[in-house]
Amino acid sequence: MRAYVVGGAVRDALLGLPGADRDWVVVGATPDEMLAQGFRPVGKDFPVFLHPKTQEEYALARTERKTAPGYHGFVFHASPDVSLEEDLKRRDLTINAMARDEDGTLIDPCGGQRDLAARVLRHVSPAFAEDPVRILRIARFAARFPDFTVADETLALMREMVEAGEVDHLVAERVWQEISRGLLATAPSRMFALLHDCGALARLAPALNHAWEAERRLIGRRLDHAGELGLDARFALLAAALDSVASLEALCIDLRVPTDPRELAELLWCEQQVFEKTATLDAATLIALFDRCDAWRRPRRFADLLACAAHLVPKVQLGRIAAALERARAVDAGAVAKQCQEKSEIPRRVREARIAAVAKDLD
Repeated sequence: MRAYVVGGAVRDALLGLPGADRDWVVVGATPDEMLAQGFRPVGKDFPVFLHPKTQEEYALARTERKTAPGYHGFVFHASPDVSLEEDLKRRDLTINAMARDEDGTLIDPCGGQRDLAARVLRHVSPAFAEDPVRILRIARFAARFPDFTVADETLALMREMVEAGEVDHLVAERVWQEISRGLLATAPSRMFALLHDCGALARLAPALNHAWEAERRLIGRRLDHAGELGLDARFALLAAALDSVASLEALCIDLRVPTDPRELAELLWCEQQVFEKTATLDAATLIALFDRCDAWRRPRRFADLLACAAHLVPKVQLGRIAAALERARAVDAGAVAKQCQEKSEIPRRVREARIAAVAKDLD
């Protein structure tokens, strides 16, 4: 029984990048032998175990065979007679199909080190076409490693997979998982460009594909310059290029976008025109903006909204909005409420007090 570090940790070390979480492949072992050494099983589809001390994942070497469309349609075979090379050759890209043994020796049966040096993303074998998730993964890698190119034969294979209908079997939650990770990468535009070029974007998110074809340079520039923004804000910037709220809703349904990024995207889309006029907004309009965006109870989301607006509208006056919000928040709503004889008057009186406070500051 021997254990090898595999995949991303090996790749990133060769690239001189900060250490990724280590994954291990175990050759020559059975599940019972792993349990006897104190490993804890966690795998559902195939034998994966957690190390009793480090909690790192150790998977038994395995092969796989395609039995049905989609990425669930596989039968896995894990046994002591599966070699390390067989396990590596079932992986997606050559740069992810390398291993190191316990003394540090590199095992590279698929030319991953060569492709790292050449900055090429290349599939390991024709078996790449059996798993549509690999289209999403290679697009995400293109976003993470902007100086890498996709091999011509790999792009051709991706197009064949799309034409064969493989991506139609992807579940939306898995698509969002990969796209959200790509949105946080160095150059998200490369992910969408590759998904568009291979035809997958039109199948997975038609509304986004339409926007990309119309505004690819604008969308790409926004995303690639959104370095300080988190996932919710980056998705909102992406969705801001859609042509209607209906398109935004369709995109969120297609990708099963979670609540937080969806709500921020809806706010940004609906408030774009307001942010374009920040230099002339009066106090009542500013308070109405704060009300619509629930800036009182959701200050963090409103801060994300303003950060998005700074990327979306070059001349937006965020300082003016921030100052108005601070002045409005300084109004003692409780004190105003005590002056009201009827409870129904409180919202109106609080709003009037806030408008007066902001108007004084603007003057």
